[in-house]
Amino acid sequence: MAFTENSKAKHQKDAMYGWYKYESRFALPVFGSDGEIERYNVFHAAMLFRHAQDGKKYLYDIMNIKKETSNLFQSKDHTQ
Repeated sequence: MAFTENSKAKHQKDAMYGWYKYESRFALPVFGSDGEIERYNVFHAAMLFRHAQDGKKYLYDIMNIKKETSNLFQSKDHTQ
């Protein structure tokens, strides 16, 4: 998680203690016509959290969501 100081006056009230940016990956299942999971689509996203006056961090935005082109997570063995 990377910290950044608040630089805009419009966020002085809600993010007076700065911002935290966190990079993450997540996967969503793709179902076949038989209702079984065929594969997973993997995504990369950046999340922005504001550091509030109460000391807590709140999710502010999810940015730059990109689908990864590699298909690493197969649920069935297709080698047979």
